[in-house]
Amino acid sequence: MFFDWDKSDITPEAATILDNAVTAYGNCASVPIMLAGYADRSGTVKYNQALSERRNVSVRSYLTSHGIPDGSITSQAFGESNNRVPTADGVRELQNRRVEITYGPGSGM
Repeated sequence: MFFDWDKSDITPEAATILDNAVTAYGNCASVPIMLAGYADRSGTVKYNQALSERRNVSVRSYLTSHGIPDGSITSQAFGESNNRVPTADGVRELQNRRVEITYGPGSGM
């Protein structure tokens, strides 16, 4: 799911994706969930690291408020590393502003 520039709030489009994730979790017999947060390359490395952490927190809060146990969720923030779309430093790219959600044993590894 993607985020607006310099934001960590859940958009209506993101809420739809997360609602599907909650349903998928309910069909998977309580498997572990891994959140991987990212930022684009606009802003400083330090700022983008913190922004990707805030995005993980927003997604975690949404999931737990919809019945997923907090203990089932782990997360890692990658900042501006591992861009989905390679860009030069300082470039805003929607697809790099994201949290990826994986399920099951070994998720996020």
